[in-house]
Amino acid sequence: MLKNLLGRRLTTDTPQAGNALAGLPVPPGAGVLTCRVLDPVSEPIRRAEFTLSDLADRKVLSGETDPFGTIVAIVPVGEYRLAVSAESFMPFRGNVTVTDSGYSGIGDIALQIARPFPLPEAGEWEIETAHSRIGFVARHIGLARVHGRFNNFAGAVRIAESVERSAMHVVIEAASIDTSVQLRDDHLRSADFLDVERYPTLEFYSDRFVHRGGNNWAVTGALSLHGVTRTVTLDAQYLGLGSGMEGEIRAAVRASAELHREDFTVNWQSMLARGIAVVGSNITIDLDIQIIPKS
Repeated sequence: MLKNLLGRRLTTDTPQAGNALAGLPVPPGAGVLTCRVLDPVSEPIRRAEFTLSDLADRKVLSGETDPFGTIVAIVPVGEYRLAVSAESFMPFRGNVTVTDSGYSGIGDIALQIARPFPLPEAGEWEIETAHSRIGFVARHIGLARVHGRFNNFAGAVRIAESVERSAMHVVIEAASIDTSVQLRDDHLRSADFLDVERYPTLEFYSDRFVHRGGNNWAVTGALSLHGVTRTVTLDAQYLGLGSGMEGEIRAAVRASAELHREDFTVNWQSMLARGIAVVGSNITIDLDIQIIPKS
């Protein structure tokens, strides 16, 4: 939904004094496209993804909205197609005209909430490990990111008649950590980090599922790692129901959480000469999970 006409020119040549974009240099033959992406109650949607394509559907520019839901793009003068999408919202597509050295605004784009997917039936379910992944990302020497995963895990989910009363239990084999570098994996298994000899498993148990609207949920529970148990909340996106190769029903969820390893007394640290930590404190956990009815 657009509150203003697509391609409406807000100013000519240069923006008016006091405009936040007044100091933004615009090359000859280019223009600035601006708009805001809002939810149905006019709140900004941050990190909504957008793509600007030419009329031949070739991508010209893509990115995400800022914390205020704003898109600002400097592109060559011309006609474009704009696509905007965000989790739990219906996507938007429309045409826009960018004018020569001007500021072309398309007003506010109000995304409508997507219809929630049907929920799985009440009963006992289990994680189908062949199509699931538990991974993590850690910062390395302040620059690169190290990606890893746990290869061995199992889990059960009890879906209640009221999904908010459901429960889940996941057990991960600590020694199955895998970053594709043997020397690094051996160090992560050592007493400096996971200390797998003393703490062979990581466990997560939750009986608190909170619906956040659309297909978004919060799953809060107790994570036991390295002999320490802390409360952790997973930001989960329910991806709906499907069927496998043999016709079995399955449900899919994508979830993430950020951990601070010092909270679990994983305190090993080494510093480079410039005072940069070799391994960062924050660890992002990413889960792609499929569950099937327990046989």
